[in-house]
Amino acid sequence: MVKISIVIVNYRVKYFLEQALRSVRAALTAHPMEAEIFVVDNHSQDDSLDYLAPRFPEVRFIANTENVGFARANNQAMELATGQYVLLLNPDTVVAEDTLHEVCQFMDSHPDAGGVGVKMLDGNGRFLPESKRGFPTPWVSFCKIFGLSALFPHSRLFGRYHLKYLSPDECHQIDILSGAFMFMRRDTLDKSGLLDESFFMYGEDIDLSYRLVLAGYHNYYVPTPIIHYKGESTKKGSLRYVRIFYEAMLIFFEKHYPHYSKGYYLAVKFSIFFRAMLAAVHRIVLRPFRRQGEGEKRERGEWYILSREADRVARLIPGTPRTTAIESMQQLPAPRKGSPLRYIVLDSGLLTYRQIIDIVQQGCHDRNRFLIYNPQAQVIVSPKEIHSRP
Repeated sequence: MVKISIVIVNYRVKYFLEQALRSVRAALTAHPMEAEIFVVDNHSQDDSLDYLAPRFPEVRFIANTENVGFARANNQAMELATGQYVLLLNPDTVVAEDTLHEVCQFMDSHPDAGGVGVKMLDGNGRFLPESKRGFPTPWVSFCKIFGLSALFPHSRLFGRYHLKYLSPDECHQIDILSGAFMFMRRDTLDKSGLLDESFFMYGEDIDLSYRLVLAGYHNYYVPTPIIHYKGESTKKGSLRYVRIFYEAMLIFFEKHYPHYSKGYYLAVKFSIFFRAMLAAVHRIVLRPFRRQGEGEKRERGEWYILSREADRVARLIPGTPRTTAIESMQQLPAPRKGSPLRYIVLDSGLLTYRQIIDIVQQGCHDRNRFLIYNPQAQVIVSPKEIHSRP
C-alpha cells in the first residue's frame, strides 16, 4: 500500500520545484516508504516539464493546457492519489530528510488527527505566522480587519487569527493547515471532500481545514521546520492581493456562517471592503513618494560560500562581488546591528537539507541572507531570485 501521495502544483518556478523535489527525494531515501509524487503543471508555457521530467523519472507529471487554478490542479492529482496520506506541498518549499517520517509517525499515533501542519520558515529563517492560524469566525475576522489582532497579537481574546499565544516550538491543536504544507489522512478527505474550486487563490486551505474538523477530526501543528519561500507574484501590499484575500474571506463567511443575520453579514461585508479600501488608499498615497527602482537593487554586502565548489559558485553571483570560502558557519563572527549584509550560500551537495534548514533557522538575523546552491543544476536559489549559468 502506498503510504504517502505528494502533490505539487507548478507554475513557472522550475528551479524552486527542482529544489523541492530533490529535498523530497532525500527524505524518501533517508526514511524509505512507499510514496507516489504528482506534479501538476498549470500551463507554465516554459520548459518546466522538459527540464524536470528527465531528472525525476519517479514523478508523475500532469500537463494542463490552461491555468486551472490552485484548487483544481491539486484536485486533479488527489483524485488519482492512492496513498494512506496525502501531502499538498508548494513548489517553493524545502523539506528535511526527517520531515515526512516525523509527520507520518505523528499521524500514525494520533488517529483523531485529520491533518498536520509544520513550522514554516521563510528563506532567511523567520517564522511564518501562517504556520498556525485560527478559523476566521465573525469575531476573529473583525479583530483581523480592524487591527485588533495586530495590536494584541498574544491575546487569547484578540489574537486568534495567528495564534501567537501558542509557542511555535511546541505541538498544538490548531484550526488551519497552510496550503504550502498540508498533510492529511485520505480517509478524512473521503469524508470532507477535496478543495473547493470556488476559491481563486487564497482561502481553499482554510475551507478544507474547516471541513476536516466538521468531519470529526482535529488539525495539529508539529514544530518540525521546513523552508517556504512564499510566492512573489502577489505581494501583500498589492491591490490584487488585497482584493483576492478579502474576497476569499467573504466566500468563507458566506459558506460557513449563513445563519448570521443579514444585518450582521452586511456589516462584515462592509468591514471587509473598508479594509481593502484602506489598503488601496495607503498604497496609492505612498506610491508618489517612492523613489524609482527602490527596493529592486540588492544591497551590497559580504558574500560567504559554504561549498567544495566555491569558485564555481562565485561565478554565478551577479556583479562579481568579493567572496569568501568557508568550511563551517563557526568561521563567521556573530552579526551585529548595522553591520553590512552577509549573503551566505549553502551547498546542498555538501550539506543535508536538515543541516541547511537548521543553519537558516539558527542564523536568522536581519543582517543575514541565505541562498542555496544546487550543484546538479548549477543554480543558486534565494527567496526572491535565481542565479544560474549564463
